[in-house]
Amino acid sequence: MNVAHPIDLATWPRREHFEHYRKRVPCTYAITVDVDVTDMVAALRDSGRKTYIAQVWALASIVNRHAEFRMTITDDGEPAVWDVLHPAFTVFNPERETFACVWSAFDSDFARFHDAAAPLLEMHRSATSFFPQGDMPPNTFDVSSLPWTQFTGFSLQIDGGWDHLLPIFTLGRYFERDGRTFLPLAIQMHHAAADGFHTARLIDEFTALVGDPTWLTSTTT
Repeated sequence: MNVAHPIDLATWPRREHFEHYRKRVPCTYAITVDVDVTDMVAALRDSGRKTYIAQVWALASIVNRHAEFRMTITDDGEPAVWDVLHPAFTVFNPERETFACVWSAFDSDFARFHDAAAPLLEMHRSATSFFPQGDMPPNTFDVSSLPWTQFTGFSLQIDGGWDHLLPIFTLGRYFERDGRTFLPLAIQMHHAAADGFHTARLIDEFTALVGDPTWLTSTTT
């Protein structure tokens, strides 16, 4: 069951930070980094598995490790943390030059996640509606891809989005530098949910995960 558990404000170390950045100085921040994905790209060549799904799974794995990236606001206006977050990701329709947004339940086993997510990319590649699966669960976070361009900065301006505490990720086109392959990764974060320390840790853990892609060769159990 996907449940959002209220945070105990009396013992929460970030209570003052949350209240400051949500009520007194509401703000989000964006950061873009180049992640070394050389080893993951090499492993994907021999795996027969889809690059985009591997990227999405790796992000979802790190997001689900840390409560600050699974935060929401209850109907009473209080902060809470989802048990699990599922990734929602974009699927491009080249004929219409539009995209659809789909989601797949997170599974800590990459092989099982890939087997569930890969058919979604094929099924909805020609989708004509924005959300072909219907309403998405509230405990989803967004991943989008811009495989056509390399970027050094990316940010979103969200009108009235001060209660959107979940991270938003944007992936760019691979590029080569000094014989290594890099992925531009942009992260949009609400300051009430996470500070720079937390986002830096997420980036470090994502970099480590794609740098040791033994999970790509796992088999469904």
